[in-house]
Amino acid sequence: MEAKLVETANRIRGLRELMEISPEEMAQATNTTVEEYIELESGKKDFGFTFLNNCAEKLGVDIVEILTGENPHLSHYSVVRKGKGLDIKRRAGFKYEHLGYRFKNKLAEVFCVTAPYNEEEQDKPIALSVHPGQEFDYILKGQLLVALEDHIETLGEGDSIYYDSSRGHGMIATGGQDCEFLAVTIHAPKK
Repeated sequence: MEAKLVETANRIRGLRELMEISPEEMAQATNTTVEEYIELESGKKDFGFTFLNNCAEKLGVDIVEILTGENPHLSHYSVVRKGKGLDIKRRAGFKYEHLGYRFKNKLAEVFCVTAPYNEEEQDKPIALSVHPGQEFDYILKGQLLVALEDHIETLGEGDSIYYDSSRGHGMIATGGQDCEFLAVTIHAPKK
């Protein structure tokens, strides 16, 4: 098992236990079965961004705290230089570079995402995920095939899409090359 995966899983379990939240409640919040959740929390299975985002939401912490064990400290502004974002490698080669990880009390999470082109994915259904809030994606390079429940959109350089991320959504690079895009996930308002 990858050490970083186990460390992240241990932080999730520790926070869950500290907050006296049951595995059943976490499974419901992360759209997994209890068995899947326990595998993920034990570090036996890799998790995707949506799982991490849903954990952070349920646990009431910044996703950066789950990933690094540290709280963001900056509240006035935060600069992240080119290539110096917080790397999150999840979901079959997708690379997420968190561009606002040092800023506390964020209303949104901002990522530069690289989606790898995979010929085998092109004719298969796109896996959908859900997380609270909304999302905005802006294509920097390449093409992105986006599935929104029963709708499919192909986006090219300069195109963007804004959607309700609490509904099923998923994406793959298309057009024969990797796709790089900015992804902004906007937190759902606290109730």
